[in-house]
Amino acid sequence: MSKKIAILATNGFEESELQSPKEYLEQQGWTAHIVSPESGTIKSWAEKDWGKEYPVDKPLNEALASDYDALVLPGGVINPDQLRTNDQALSFVKDFFIQNKPVAAICHGPQLLINAEVVNGKNMTSVNSISKDLINAGAHWVDREVVVDNGLVTSRTPKDLPAFNTKMVEEFKEGKHSGQSV
Repeated sequence: MSKKIAILATNGFEESELQSPKEYLEQQGWTAHIVSPESGTIKSWAEKDWGKEYPVDKPLNEALASDYDALVLPGGVINPDQLRTNDQALSFVKDFFIQNKPVAAICHGPQLLINAEVVNGKNMTSVNSISKDLINAGAHWVDREVVVDNGLVTSRTPKDLPAFNTKMVEEFKEGKHSGQSV
């Protein structure tokens, strides 16, 4: 069962929150593309300073949700703050929900889901600092290492990556979720 997964990110993503899920997806024998509004490479944030650069596999302006089986949204403070004001990124994210495809977001990653207007009524978690933002957008926020709601997988911080990766793969294997709605 071959799958193709999009990882939407730009400069300032939390390195572990992209690297760990990407490696875990590739261990399943799946393809994981870094999709970005940037071309060439994007630079990670590694806890308290800039980290490694990662090659962009597909420019956002050439990427379609229909080309992928699922979407991953890594966090970091800078990355989602940049992407949540990018109309093309928001449209790309929303298309996964319109197509009932699974989405996984960690830490600050759910900020994109707020701006894509897809969190209302969803059970979710995130880093605590954006919990009120999710609640105000209509999500049912809980403080747990991983929360799943009809193909939407969310987690809090890098320490939750083992649980996040396991649930992400489980939901991605299930494929489309008819309960996934906009």
